[in-house]
Amino acid sequence: METRAYINDFLYFVVRPDESRGKALLLCCSGVNIERFAPITRGRHGLSSSPAIRGLQIVRLGLSALALEKGAIPKTFRGKECAGLAPTTETWYVDVLLIENAPELFPDEIIKYGILKLLESIFRACRLEIILPDKLPEPAALQEFIEEQCRKFGG
Repeated sequence: METRAYINDFLYFVVRPDESRGKALLLCCSGVNIERFAPITRGRHGLSSSPAIRGLQIVRLGLSALALEKGAIPKTFRGKECAGLAPTTETWYVDVLLIENAPELFPDEIIKYGILKLLESIFRACRLEIILPDKLPEPAALQEFIEEQCRKFGG
């Protein structure tokens, strides 16, 4: 398996094999830039309840369920293997998921599911009716799309 990465200034998902721990093992690194999403999340949630953070937590649960459906084993992982992936120095919420016995094409599915589900969760929590693309755009195009939504709905 090869490393797959989807990174822009708002979010990132990097899925890479970790053969040092075993065969068919994936390390899934993800992060969401809390500051970049602030124009649409600020004032739309309770104290200490960021839709961006909660969105990434929901994605983790969904990815774990997806892995189990495919016969893989999701595991909580704490380590520094994903350090340095955030493209900016702003405030990021990050998550790491280890998946054992992962199918060959699973990394692409993880990235598409993760990104679209994260945005869907953030926009829904902010009570914004924003239609997401069916096909995942390139990272720069998605960044422009999110920036446009922040300008349009930012408070």
